[in-house]
Parts: sequence; structure tokens; C-alpha cells
Amino acid sequence: MSPTSARITAVDTFDVRFPTSRELDGSDAMNPDPDYSAAYVVLRTDADDGLEGHGFTFTIGRGNDVQVAAIEALRHHVLGRSVDELCADPGTLNRDLIGDSQLRWLGPEKGVMHMAIGAVVNALWDLAAKRARKPLWRFLADAEPQWLVSQIDFRYIADALTPQEALELLQLGRHGATEREALLRTNGYPGYTTSPGWLGYSDEKLTRLARQAVADGFTQIKLKVGADLADDVRRCRTAREAIGPGIRMAIDANQRWNVGEAVEWTRALAEFDPYWVEEPTSPDDVLGHAAIRKAVAPVKVATGEHVQNRIVFKQLLQAGAIDVLQIDAARVGGVNENLAILLLAAKFGVPVCPHAGGVGLCELVQHLSMFDYVALSGTTENRVIEYVDHLHDHFIDPVVLREGHYMAPTAPGFSAMMRAESLAEFTYPDGAFWAADLAQGKGAAA
Repeated sequence: MSPTSARITAVDTFDVRFPTSRELDGSDAMNPDPDYSAAYVVLRTDADDGLEGHGFTFTIGRGNDVQVAAIEALRHHVLGRSVDELCADPGTLNRDLIGDSQLRWLGPEKGVMHMAIGAVVNALWDLAAKRARKPLWRFLADAEPQWLVSQIDFRYIADALTPQEALELLQLGRHGATEREALLRTNGYPGYTTSPGWLGYSDEKLTRLARQAVADGFTQIKLKVGADLADDVRRCRTAREAIGPGIRMAIDANQRWNVGEAVEWTRALAEFDPYWVEEPTSPDDVLGHAAIRKAVAPVKVATGEHVQNRIVFKQLLQAGAIDVLQIDAARVGGVNENLAILLLAAKFGVPVCPHAGGVGLCELVQHLSMFDYVALSGTTENRVIEYVDHLHDHFIDPVVLREGHYMAPTAPGFSAMMRAESLAEFTYPDGAFWAADLAQGKGAAA
């Protein structure tokens, strides 16, 4: 079939779950037993090139079936569409999905439906980058600023960022982009690791993994906090002793506290020199974050992994509520909305340090940060991408870390494609692992 007549022929979904709760990987004060999961989508076409678009959104086990159902509810917007037209202008699909009035009623632009939109939109960007034979970060960095602006929905954010301002930021970002791309390919993008800091880990495991992180070249680690103050004091002391004074240590409460508690708890841990406190309260509480930031300085305030859309990010920035903005590749409506958020952060001069870990979140978000460095903000100063060392082996193009830095992906696409054998083993409930598990009466993810 000629490329010009190629159509989307299938939108296949998979409920993929990994039993991470059994080793307490991912455990924190609000999520004690997560089974890291992906509501996974594959866009198939009838083009002769055989390329597919892969995308997903991240959950922690039960409820992944709800997320898959939400993706399936979008199928009719995608099937039969021209591949050429969609890849030339992914924003059209983004607008169509967000504009479905009856599904929009379930949000609007937040929650399960918005995450489903992000999964489908990200799959389209994966396909578009593959067809261009470029990794997504370079596909974006090479794009004309005017085209990138056309991909962004400025509704509800134009009071903080106009299309003209976005265009000027992107035009300015092109200066020196070639040199920065060369540096990126050589040096990579700085990362930090949360691997030592899960709340369920013993002090011995925390110490061992913290020392290993420093040996691996990381200059920042992160600890989960918020369940018990005395326990947090002990764990922060243990971690600081393990890494020494020259390594940054962030703390993450995962939304556990009221505003007053956040202030008191952070001050109680201040002796261990935390670099930032992450998600100290509800991600929707803009003024609460602002009050916490004022009260706990010089400890920085970071949030974003559960911020539901560009509008809330806009308000956090307008209110001066955060020192660090944390995008998530799969929480909002995909690449298009993350472009808007990156531009908002650039306009307000706030560094972006993405949330990652999970299933494939490291693989995805590295592309967004690398685009930001090469073609928008032009700097990695005080910017790091979160890294967690598990589940990467399930991806065809997993992240590569060298001396604490993400190395730039070279394979075309969004690094989103999972291995066929992983889908066969961990799709719930009929994959080989879960079928055997359920037959033994375990079924922890059910």
C-alpha cells in the first residue's frame, strides 16, 4: 500500500502488571504495596513500512483495567485515520480526543480519561518519530518553532503564555542547539536516583543502595518520607551518613500531609539538608504549596507527577508555589500538553526535573528533557531526571545510564515499545505469570 493511503487499522490495548509489591519496590507513605503497571496501547497501520505506534500510561495495579477501558473508549477517534495526516499534525488527534464532549464530561482534562488520551497521543508521536527515523527528542528539537507552537493548546493558559511568547522562546532556544546536541550525545543528561529510598526498605538496604548510587556517579538521591517522623529522622540520618555532605538528598512525601504538617515535618528533617521536599500536600492545592514554600525555605518545594494538566501547572507558577516543576510523560495529555508545560516553565524560569521510575516512565521522559535542553531552556543547571533501576529490561530500547547521566537515545521513536515476551508473560490476568499466580490463589493485583 502506498504511504499516502495508509490508515490506522487497529488500536490494541494490554493490561500489563508487574508484581513489584512483593519486594516493596515503589513503596511510599501513600502507596505501601504498588504493583507497577502499564495500560498499554499499540497503533497498527496498513502501511508497507510495518511501523507501529506504542504508548502507555502508568498505574500501580488494581485500576489498570479501568485505565485500559478508558483507552478503548477513544478507539473510534483513531481507527481509519490517515497515517500521513496524523503524523504531520499530531495536534489534530490531541484536539479531537480532548474535544469529545461526552468523554470530556468525565474530566475535563484530568483523571483517567486524560491519562488515556496521553497514552494514545504518545503512541502517535512514537509512530511519527519512527516514520521520520529519529528518536523523539531529536524529532522535536529539529522541528520548526512555528510547527511546535501549532501543536499546543493555549486555551486556559494564554494569560500566562501566549503563542507569540512560545514562538519567541523556541526561536531563542535554537541558538546553540547544534553544540548542545553534541554535548548531549557525549555527556548525557544528569539523573538522580530514588532506588535507595523506598519506604519499605531496611536501613541496611538503604545504606547499601545509597553508597552504590554515589559509586555509580549520581550526585542526588531521594528518600520517601511521611509515614512516621521518628522513622524518617533515622532514615534520613542513615542516608546522609552513607552519602556524605556533598551529595544532594531530596525527600518525597507523596501528598501525605496537611499544609501545617508539611511545614513541621520538613523543618524537623532540615538538619539533614534536604534539597527539596516533593509532593508535600495535595497536588491540587496551589496556595498550600505556596505557603509551604514560604515556610520551609531554603528547602525547595517540588511537585508535578500528579498535577493533572497545564492549567494547574500554570497556577503553581503564577503563585510562586514551587521551586522545581516535575513533569510526567504519562499523567497529562501526552507530548502536546507537556510541550505547553515545558514552555510555561521556561517562561517563568523554573527548572524542570521530571518524575520517572514506574513502568517505562524513564524511557519516555528522557526525550522531553533532552528536547528541552537542546531546543528550549538550553541548560541542565539544577535539572535532573529521576531514575529507578527496575523494569527497563522489558523494553526494546531501554534507558542507558552512564556515570549518573542518561545517554541520548538513538533508535527512532519514543522508546515506548515493550518486548513481546514481556506482554505475553505479564498481561493481566491471562499472561503466563498471572495465570500461574492466580491458579495458586495469590492474585495480589486482582
